[in-house]
Amino acid sequence: MADEDTARLCVQIIHTHFGPLTSKVASTLLTRGRLSFPHLVRFSSLKPRTVRASILVLVQHNLLWHAQSDDDGEVFEVNVEDCLTRLRYGRYVWLAEQLFGKAAADIVQLILDHGKLRPPDIISQMPIFLDAKESAKYTQALFTLVSSSYLKPATALSHQSTTDTRLKYFAEEKAKVVGYPTAKQLREAKEVADSRLKREEEDAEKIGLKRKAREQGGRKSSKRQAVEEEVVDDDVFFRVNAQKFNIHIRNKLIESAARERFNDGAALVMRAALKATESKQKSVADVRSDSTTVATIAMHLSDEDVSTLSSTLITSSKSTSSSSSSKKTITLLQNFLGMLSFADNPTAAGRAASFVSFSGSKLFVEFETVGKRLRRRVLEAVTRERHGEDGVRVLRLLMDTGKVDEKQISKVAMMAPKDCRPLLSAMSAESLISIQEVPKSADRNPTRTFYLWYVDQQKAYSVLLLNLYKTLYNISLRKLAESEEPLVKAVLAKRERKDVSQDEGLLTRNERDVLREWEDKREKLTVLEARVEEAVFILRDLGALAAGGGED
Repeated sequence: MADEDTARLCVQIIHTHFGPLTSKVASTLLTRGRLSFPHLVRFSSLKPRTVRASILVLVQHNLLWHAQSDDDGEVFEVNVEDCLTRLRYGRYVWLAEQLFGKAAADIVQLILDHGKLRPPDIISQMPIFLDAKESAKYTQALFTLVSSSYLKPATALSHQSTTDTRLKYFAEEKAKVVGYPTAKQLREAKEVADSRLKREEEDAEKIGLKRKAREQGGRKSSKRQAVEEEVVDDDVFFRVNAQKFNIHIRNKLIESAARERFNDGAALVMRAALKATESKQKSVADVRSDSTTVATIAMHLSDEDVSTLSSTLITSSKSTSSSSSSKKTITLLQNFLGMLSFADNPTAAGRAASFVSFSGSKLFVEFETVGKRLRRRVLEAVTRERHGEDGVRVLRLLMDTGKVDEKQISKVAMMAPKDCRPLLSAMSAESLISIQEVPKSADRNPTRTFYLWYVDQQKAYSVLLLNLYKTLYNISLRKLAESEEPLVKAVLAKRERKDVSQDEGLLTRNERDVLREWEDKREKLTVLEARVEEAVFILRDLGALAAGGGED
């Protein structure tokens, strides 16, 4: 069951997209946990027909899980993660257009609007009348999206909670153990259950394409040869694979981090390294990319990129003038990759600051290392906003050294004790830092106890993520409040008229000013929402590796 801030944000998202009745059903489930249909009707105070229609809408849009319970039969539960992902749908459509063109963007937009669709329904619901050429264009775009895993099949397994399935498989493996299971046996049972679930998910997502016989032959040939080709299965419902689009968002963040740390040339090299391994990147939870080589990265650089690299890196003219163009490019790449891997600093600090790593002639992009730094940067930014540079100094000291007492913090951070003590208390109240008690005696007398300050990163990131959810909820309410003002509401209603929508010159000057002011406010709130959502992506999606424990 989601916490209060997350539940309020999910209800607000569903209210904005599907209306008040559906949001009331979702609110009941988020407040009371999973419920059966009779209990949902009772607690929501809605008619059974309304609740049934709301459930169908939520299931269609992948926002509701259903499972079988021994006590209540079929029960329903809100898919919180997919609900929060709806805030990125606009970015997914933009990414589809950047990657595959307008036809692919239209297909992604249509599927996001309907939750899941079959290929014939996708082609038939395109917003324009398609001739044979246009229909082939959309069919090819659909095949590209499916074969590249940007669209994945919606199976029965995708409508069941992964937690329930994992627990079920774990119980089955645990039942095979004779006697009281040891910690090692429990760990092995958990690993077997996880691998079984992963294998079933991978097998379920292989049904999107099928082989179809195609006849081929020459003009003089009396016999035609049957050749198999892959086509999209018309009987399968497809939904958007958010993980593939999240990979592009993560790669863009890594590229921006390289530009901020070094320059535009380093960002171009980082983009090329990510492009070289992009086809094999399956999830944002990957620790590192697949291996690649410098020559492969060079293939993803254009002539304009090479000239940019030359202008952003000072090299010896003697060493480059006599070399060929390809050798010059390889030399530039090696220099930039050396900087990105911090080859001149083979210490723990250098490895923690690296973007890539080498293993012989192979190169890897370190997703986990970069993700840790991005999360730390968000935490430091929030600390700087609330407690100034002194707070950031204390935070960095504790994250780098571990548990430290108040006197040592005051000494190392060069702060007066009278300033250090209230700062530590304020940061502790916001869960940015935590305190560890170390008693000298068994009676735990406070006068004979050491109090050590440290950063519990898992706790700090969790509290910060909840605060960001609260911010997103407030932004959504502010958007709604701005559009519900009587004057703005009247102008918006007038603009929806057919004659005014065709010619906005029918609006008065005052109405156009009101409309312009409202659009300006909405744009600012949208930009703010995108920035906050980016921080949520860093803490939640890039923090998936740290979900099981604290970071180093």
